[in-house]
This record gives sequence, structure tokens and C-alpha cells, in this order.
Amino acid sequence: MENSTGVWLGLTLVGLPLLGLLLWWWNELWFVLPLKLWPSTSNAKLPPGHMGFPFLGEMLTFLWYGDGVGMFRTYLFGKPSIIACFPAVNKFVFQTDDIFMLDWPSVELMGYTSLVAVHGRSHERLRNFVTNVINRPNSLRNIAPKVQPRMVAALQSWAQKGRINVYDEFNKVAFENIGKLFASLEPGPLLDTIDNLFAGILKGVRALPYNIPGTSFRHASQCRKKLVAIFSVLLEKKKTQKEMTNDLMDGLMQIKDDEGNKLSDLEVIDNIVSLVVAGYASTAISSMWAVYYLAKYPNVLEKLRDENMTLSQNKKGDHITFEDIMKMKYTNKVSFMH
Repeated sequence: MENSTGVWLGLTLVGLPLLGLLLWWWNELWFVLPLKLWPSTSNAKLPPGHMGFPFLGEMLTFLWYGDGVGMFRTYLFGKPSIIACFPAVNKFVFQTDDIFMLDWPSVELMGYTSLVAVHGRSHERLRNFVTNVINRPNSLRNIAPKVQPRMVAALQSWAQKGRINVYDEFNKVAFENIGKLFASLEPGPLLDTIDNLFAGILKGVRALPYNIPGTSFRHASQCRKKLVAIFSVLLEKKKTQKEMTNDLMDGLMQIKDDEGNKLSDLEVIDNIVSLVVAGYASTAISSMWAVYYLAKYPNVLEKLRDENMTLSQNKKGDHITFEDIMKMKYTNKVSFMH
């Protein structure tokens, strides 16, 4: 009995450290060692670092300490990864679609024919369209008068409430504007349903991609299916309309390739979903932080108010135009810093 206990104790004292060591080096042996033994023709070298334990990698350390410094290899959220903290490296990665294939956010949730998934000429065609619709001066001129009335109304209602949850309120306003600009949808039960479905997708985007019952990713996949069904109905209605509403969905329906072929219904819907995901949370969060810092620095808020009020008093129209914004030097500096 004593001998048996001694054997088990010895195995435990020796085996557990060896098992821990094996687990600690498992990802290095599985992913890095083959590259060293059979290097590729490009002779590319991995940055320094360590990939940690199987599956978990260094995820717990990463979440605990936040961002790192420099560039290093690691293993996060179930995948081997390289963390790059240099702007030049990140810019290089984002601008070379033929070398670095985008694998996040999940293509399954965004759509296999969306802007984040396609490459080459298809990507260029969609990117040029989106840039022209959203980021060009002419497009901003058209967007400003559509967005401002809703924003002014929201500000007036917030003033009456006295105390608000800034993030929730900006989420609501941002999605109402997105609904109008993307699919000519007005506030109501349908837009509320779509809002909730997109909220479900956003939770799945940040979750591990395991499509099993009970997971956020599974819920996000189901939300996407419901969105596809809703947008399919909206798309069919647009095909029967005599006049275009000139929203984003109309624009996507008119895109043609070099051979004159238009996007399929699924391609239109995939890109609507991916663009809403890209612009929804980011718009609300950036607006929230703008309000936070303006409240934190009342002297900046006062200068902004003075510049905007001076311009408004000299205007004939109700709202500030894109040309007006270009004239407001202080406002532009504050927006840039934000």
C-alpha cells in the first residue's frame, strides 16, 4: 500500500510538471515548429512571442493587461495571432487584400458576398461605391440635412428629460438615421425589431465562433437569418416602386460589374448587414465620447456654442450645411481631435 502510494506520488510530482510544460509549449510545437522545420519560399520570419496553452493561448493574460507594446505573436480567442501596435504595420495590413485575407468579423455573420469578405475587383467595386455614397463631399452634403432634424429633435427631448443615458440615446438616434439612410425606414415597430436583431449580431461578432445552442454566436446567426428575411421583403417592395428613394439599398441595387451584371439580392443584403454593423456601434460610441469630453471641458463647449450660434444667427436656413461646417475652424479642430 505504501509502495503504491509512493509510486502515485512520484508520478504526480513528475507527471504534472511535464504535462504543464507540454501544454505551455503545445501551440508553439503545433504552429511555429513546422514553420521552422519547413520554411516557406518567402523566408518570412515570425515576430517574437509565445502562444501559450492550447485553445486558451494567452487570452487571459491579454484580457487582464490590455494592450501590449510593439509586435509579437500569441494565441488569442482560439486562433494563432500577431499583435501589431505600429500604425505603419496596421496600415500595410489593411491595404493589402491580396496578402492578408480578412477573417474578422465573422464572414458567416457579415455575409460571404459582403464588402468584408470579397476580394479583388469585386471588393474594389463595392468599396468605391460605399466611399462615394458616404465619404465624398457631395454625399455629405446630402446626408447632413437628413440627419440634422432628427438630431436636433433628440437634443431638445434630452433637455426636457434632464438626465439621460447618453450611450442608449445615441444608439437610438444613430439607428434611426441608419434606417432612413440605408433603407428609407421610419421609426416604428419594424425598425425596433431590426435594431434588436442587429444588437444580437453585434454580441456574436465579439464572441467565439461556436455555432452551438446557447452561445452568443448561435444567437447572432439566428438574428442574421431573420434580418435576411426582413430585408428580402423590403428588397422585393423596392423592385415594384416606380420611383427610387435614393437610399443605400437603392444604390446597391444599381451597381453593375464590367459586364453589366447587377448585384444579386443576397449581395445587396449582405452588404447592408455588414455596413450597418460597421457604422452602428461606432457612430453611437464616438458620439457618446464627444458628449462626455464636451461635458468634461466646459470651456471647449462654450467656444463651440459661440461659433455655432454666431453662424446660425447669420443664416437664412434652419440647419447648418456642409459648406457651413467647413467654415467653422474651431468646430473642425474639435471634431478632428475627437
